[in-house]
Amino acid sequence: MRTQIMGVLNVTADSFSDGGRWLDFDQAVGHGIALLEAGADIIDIGGESTRPGSVRVPEDEELARVVPVTRELARQGAVISVDTMRAAVARAALDAGARIINDVSAGLTDPAMLGVAAESGAPIVLMHWRGLLTDAHAEYAYDDVVAEVRTELSERIDAALAAGIAESDIILDPGLGFSKNAEHNWQLLAGLDAFTRMGFRLLVAGSRKRFLASLLDPQDPAGVTNTDRDSATAAISAYCARAGAWAVRVHEPRSSLIAVQVAEALAEHAARAPELPLDPAGAEDSPSPEAAVGPGTSRPAPGTRPDSEVP
Repeated sequence: MRTQIMGVLNVTADSFSDGGRWLDFDQAVGHGIALLEAGADIIDIGGESTRPGSVRVPEDEELARVVPVTRELARQGAVISVDTMRAAVARAALDAGARIINDVSAGLTDPAMLGVAAESGAPIVLMHWRGLLTDAHAEYAYDDVVAEVRTELSERIDAALAAGIAESDIILDPGLGFSKNAEHNWQLLAGLDAFTRMGFRLLVAGSRKRFLASLLDPQDPAGVTNTDRDSATAAISAYCARAGAWAVRVHEPRSSLIAVQVAEALAEHAARAPELPLDPAGAEDSPSPEAAVGPGTSRPAPGTRPDSEVP
């Protein structure tokens, strides 16, 4: 199956990319439909920002933001993931039609969360988590970020299995940007194979994050436009598809869907391509560069074009 596109719907006032844009019910529903039309397979609805500096909202406010939008989009046939750290919000969203729980704390914030997932049979995303980004005690130091994130995710897998969650309902997320700097994020992406080999579905959520903006403009990351961030996100999506990720979580689905389709077409054709036979004569019998150019001709000097080449 093609790598899934999970579209972000922040029903919040302070999310880092689009806080406040979809807080109104009608605007949120309209944006959810637009995400589907742009190619999202899943809509990830969250009513609480987890960006640096954010403040947790009361449970009743999170419920009021998330549940009505979930109910309406589910009624219209959307596959909904609820992005929450509260078991009560997850339960209410599932009752309203959500099918997946996406807990960035992997059940560490609310110990009842794993029980809700087990009782409902809903798949749950377990993200690598070392505390709220506002927590002064959150640990950002790693000796080997890939190995340590994998080990800490394994601990959450054990907790989920102990709570009665089926292996097939566990989805892993390495937690790009959460208690990690840009170098950590790039190392995790370069090491995605270490996570796909764990045998669970893998979600990667790097959309529009600061480490991408820092790559595009190290002097002024905050000035990088969402359009450019989305282009970088699409490149990440293609890479994740090639690595075998189950889904990518993105703000702008269309470009990532195209990138995923291209990556998977290349993978399909590479798998079918015949292997070229080795040259039995050996490298020493290969024609020299001069011979390859042909008799009576010479190579252009470096940095110049042959006369026949059109600029």
